[in-house]
Amino acid sequence: MFAMFSYPFIIRALVVGTLVSLCSALLGVNLVLKRYSMIGDGLSHVAFSAMAVATVMNWAPLWVAIPVVIAAAYLLLMFSSNDRLSGDSAIALLSTGALAVGIFIISTKSGINTDINNYMFGSVLAISQSDVTLSVVLSLAVLALYVLFYNKIFAVTFDEPFARATGVRAGFYNFLIAVLTAVTIVLGMRMIGALLISSLIIFPAMSSMRVFKCFRNVVICSAAISVFCFLTGMVISYEYSTPTGASVVLINIAVFVVFCAANFLRGKIRIRKELSE
Repeated sequence: MFAMFSYPFIIRALVVGTLVSLCSALLGVNLVLKRYSMIGDGLSHVAFSAMAVATVMNWAPLWVAIPVVIAAAYLLLMFSSNDRLSGDSAIALLSTGALAVGIFIISTKSGINTDINNYMFGSVLAISQSDVTLSVVLSLAVLALYVLFYNKIFAVTFDEPFARATGVRAGFYNFLIAVLTAVTIVLGMRMIGALLISSLIIFPAMSSMRVFKCFRNVVICSAAISVFCFLTGMVISYEYSTPTGASVVLINIAVFVVFCAANFLRGKIRIRKELSE
């Protein structure tokens, strides 16, 4: 297993993957609590479309995808605030439309199937040194902004009307969450893939919520689960030559089942104690 650390592309994948896992886990807690779980899926389809355009035009995919996905996140917030269009409907419209655009563009250009497969399903081999540098800088920026505005994000997540009443600019912090999520999704797509990146946001948060109720404990546990699942998935992918993204997601599913079982057993023990008293 230790032989895997002798490969530069594995080291690059571990560095970027660990940082992206941390970002996705922290933001995932807020998105799940705000019932925006599927925003990751919608934005990943937008990112796929943007990267398809960039590949066809021979542009740098990350530099094209990041501003496009941030703009899409802003549009989703605008649509969600519209009484005539619910949040899930807005995500469905944007994601399916973006995916259709990406597929249409791919069909007009031959010879780019390998790059597109990397975006759809992820590949550790697709991460170049320039991608690593950009990903590390942006991931650290996401983590720094999350920590800096932690209290405001917490207030907007749990009770937005009360936060507005106390003078918190809820619209700005909702947009900040969307922007940080957009950046995280674009960074993670190269390794996990557009079809699976949303699971990196949802599963760690859902697992930690099975056991913990305090917001801070949920955030910390979610971050630990996300990093553990990514590292374990990477090892399994290397040892058994399985797809990295699928391996990471399957480990997340296994951890979710374990936490659900732990929550079930804890409830049984509590009921027995109450009956014995």
